[in-house]
Amino acid sequence: MTAFCVRDLAGHGLLRWLSAVLVLVAVIAPAAAAEPIVVLLDEARIIKIPDRAATVVVGNPLIADLSIQPGGIAVVTGKGFGATNFIVMDRDGAVLLDKTVEVQFPNDKIVVVYKGINRETFSCTPDCSRRITLGDFPEFFEKSMAETVVRNTQAAGAAATSAH
Repeated sequence: MTAFCVRDLAGHGLLRWLSAVLVLVAVIAPAAAAEPIVVLLDEARIIKIPDRAATVVVGNPLIADLSIQPGGIAVVTGKGFGATNFIVMDRDGAVLLDKTVEVQFPNDKIVVVYKGINRETFSCTPDCSRRITLGDFPEFFEKSMAETVVRNTQAAGAAATSAH
Protein backbone atom coordinates (compact mmCIF):
# COMPACT_ATOMS: atom_id res chain seq x y z
CA MET A 1 0.00 0.00 0.00
CA THR A 2 2.92 2.35 0.67
CA ALA A 3 4.21 1.88 -2.89
CA PHE A 4 0.75 2.79 -4.19
CA CYS A 5 0.74 6.05 -2.20
CA VAL A 6 4.23 7.02 -3.35
CA ARG A 7 3.30 6.34 -6.96
CA ASP A 8 0.08 8.29 -6.49
CA LEU A 9 2.00 11.26 -5.03
CA ALA A 10 4.52 11.13 -7.85
CA GLY A 11 1.66 11.21 -10.35
CA HIS A 12 0.19 14.29 -8.66
CA GLY A 13 3.61 16.00 -8.68
CA LEU A 14 3.98 15.37 -12.39
CA LEU A 15 0.43 16.57 -12.96
CA ARG A 16 1.12 19.79 -11.03
CA TRP A 17 4.36 20.33 -12.95
CA LEU A 18 2.58 19.85 -16.30
CA SER A 19 -0.21 22.20 -15.21
CA ALA A 20 2.33 24.86 -14.25
CA VAL A 21 4.08 24.54 -17.61
CA LEU A 22 0.80 24.78 -19.52
CA VAL A 23 -0.24 27.87 -17.55
CA LEU A 24 3.14 29.49 -18.29
CA VAL A 25 2.83 28.74 -21.99
CA ALA A 26 -0.72 30.09 -22.04
CA VAL A 27 0.44 33.34 -20.39
CA ILE A 28 3.70 33.84 -22.31
CA ALA A 29 2.50 32.92 -25.84
CA PRO A 30 -0.13 35.68 -26.12
CA ALA A 31 2.27 38.20 -24.58
CA ALA A 32 4.90 37.38 -27.21
CA ALA A 33 2.29 37.52 -29.96
CA ALA A 34 1.10 40.89 -28.65
CA GLU A 35 4.54 42.51 -29.07
CA PRO A 36 3.93 45.61 -31.19
CA ILE A 37 5.85 46.32 -34.36
CA VAL A 38 7.81 49.51 -33.72
CA VAL A 39 8.59 51.71 -36.70
CA LEU A 40 10.02 55.21 -36.69
CA LEU A 41 8.19 58.17 -38.23
CA ASP A 42 8.99 58.54 -41.96
CA GLU A 43 10.81 55.18 -42.03
CA ALA A 44 9.92 51.74 -43.31
CA ARG A 45 10.39 48.31 -41.82
CA ILE A 46 10.17 44.92 -43.51
CA ILE A 47 8.19 42.19 -41.75
CA LYS A 48 7.37 38.57 -42.53
CA ILE A 49 3.72 37.70 -43.19
CA PRO A 50 2.00 34.44 -44.17
CA ASP A 51 2.42 33.58 -47.87
CA ARG A 52 -1.36 33.29 -48.34
CA ALA A 53 -1.88 37.00 -47.56
CA ALA A 54 -4.24 38.67 -50.01
CA THR A 55 -5.84 41.60 -48.19
CA VAL A 56 -4.58 44.13 -45.65
CA VAL A 57 -6.75 46.36 -43.48
CA VAL A 58 -4.97 49.21 -41.68
CA GLY A 59 -6.77 50.62 -38.66
CA ASN A 60 -5.54 54.21 -39.13
CA PRO A 61 -3.57 54.86 -42.34
CA LEU A 62 -2.59 58.31 -41.01
CA ILE A 63 -0.38 56.51 -38.46
CA ALA A 64 1.03 53.62 -40.51
CA ASP A 65 0.75 52.01 -43.91
CA LEU A 66 1.41 48.42 -44.92
CA SER A 67 1.95 47.02 -48.38
CA ILE A 68 2.22 43.34 -49.27
CA GLN A 69 5.23 42.35 -51.35
CA PRO A 70 5.94 39.03 -53.12
CA GLY A 71 7.56 36.26 -51.11
CA GLY A 72 5.67 36.61 -47.84
CA ILE A 73 6.99 40.01 -46.84
CA ALA A 74 5.35 43.36 -46.21
CA VAL A 75 6.63 46.90 -45.78
CA VAL A 76 5.33 48.90 -42.81
CA THR A 77 5.80 52.69 -43.11
CA GLY A 78 5.45 55.11 -40.21
CA LYS A 79 3.21 58.01 -41.28
CA GLY A 80 2.19 59.68 -38.00
CA PHE A 81 2.77 59.36 -34.26
CA GLY A 82 0.74 56.86 -32.27
CA ALA A 83 -0.43 53.29 -32.47
CA THR A 84 -2.77 51.47 -34.81
CA ASN A 85 -3.25 47.91 -35.98
CA PHE A 86 -3.32 46.02 -39.22
CA ILE A 87 -5.10 42.82 -40.16
CA VAL A 88 -3.85 40.47 -42.88
CA MET A 89 -6.40 38.12 -44.44
CA ASP A 90 -6.31 35.38 -47.06
CA ARG A 91 -8.57 35.25 -50.16
CA ASP A 92 -11.37 33.63 -48.15
CA GLY A 93 -11.33 36.40 -45.52
CA ALA A 94 -9.70 34.29 -42.80
CA VAL A 95 -7.53 36.40 -40.49
CA LEU A 96 -3.90 35.34 -40.79
CA LEU A 97 -2.33 38.10 -38.69
CA ASP A 98 -3.54 40.93 -36.44
CA LYS A 99 -0.72 43.14 -35.15
CA THR A 100 -0.30 46.47 -33.43
CA VAL A 101 2.07 49.04 -34.94
CA GLU A 102 3.64 51.81 -32.84
CA VAL A 103 5.10 54.78 -34.67
CA GLN A 104 7.74 56.58 -32.65
CA PHE A 105 9.85 59.71 -33.05
CA PRO A 106 12.92 59.21 -35.26
CA ASN A 107 16.25 58.84 -33.52
CA ASP A 108 18.43 60.62 -36.07
CA LYS A 109 20.31 63.82 -35.19
CA ILE A 110 17.51 66.34 -34.71
CA VAL A 111 17.47 69.81 -33.20
CA VAL A 112 14.13 71.13 -32.00
CA VAL A 113 13.85 74.90 -31.61
CA TYR A 114 11.05 76.38 -29.53
CA LYS A 115 10.06 80.00 -30.08
CA GLY A 116 7.51 80.42 -27.31
CA ILE A 117 4.91 77.76 -28.08
CA ASN A 118 6.01 77.43 -31.73
CA ARG A 119 8.22 74.48 -32.61
CA GLU A 120 10.64 74.10 -35.53
CA THR A 121 12.55 70.89 -36.25
CA PHE A 122 15.89 70.60 -38.03
CA SER A 123 17.66 67.45 -39.18
CA CYS A 124 21.38 67.70 -38.51
CA THR A 125 22.70 64.80 -40.59
CA PRO A 126 25.30 66.12 -41.34
CA ASP A 127 24.26 69.80 -41.58
CA CYS A 128 21.18 71.29 -39.92
CA SER A 129 18.34 71.80 -42.42
CA ARG A 130 14.60 72.13 -42.05
CA ARG A 131 12.80 68.87 -41.42
CA ILE A 132 9.11 68.36 -42.09
CA THR A 133 7.90 67.02 -38.75
CA LEU A 134 4.37 66.55 -37.46
CA GLY A 135 3.65 69.01 -34.67
CA ASP A 136 5.84 71.84 -35.96
CA PHE A 137 4.51 75.41 -36.07
CA PRO A 138 2.09 75.51 -39.06
CA GLU A 139 3.88 78.35 -40.91
CA PHE A 140 7.26 76.59 -40.54
CA PHE A 141 5.75 73.22 -41.55
CA GLU A 142 3.89 74.65 -44.56
CA LYS A 143 6.92 76.61 -45.81
CA SER A 144 9.15 73.53 -45.49
CA MET A 145 6.54 71.39 -47.24
CA ALA A 146 6.10 73.91 -50.10
CA GLU A 147 9.88 74.04 -50.65
CA THR A 148 10.04 70.25 -50.71
CA VAL A 149 7.15 69.98 -53.21
CA VAL A 150 8.78 72.56 -55.53
CA ARG A 151 12.12 70.75 -55.32
CA ASN A 152 10.56 67.34 -56.03
CA THR A 153 8.50 68.74 -58.93
CA GLN A 154 11.61 70.29 -60.49
CA ALA A 155 13.57 67.07 -60.04
CA ALA A 156 10.79 65.03 -61.66
CA GLY A 157 10.59 67.50 -64.55
CA ALA A 158 14.35 67.39 -65.08
CA ALA A 159 14.30 63.58 -65.01
CA ALA A 160 11.48 63.48 -67.59
CA THR A 161 13.33 65.96 -69.84
CA SER A 162 16.60 64.02 -69.71
CA ALA A 163 14.78 60.75 -70.52
CA HIS A 164 13.61 62.10 -73.90
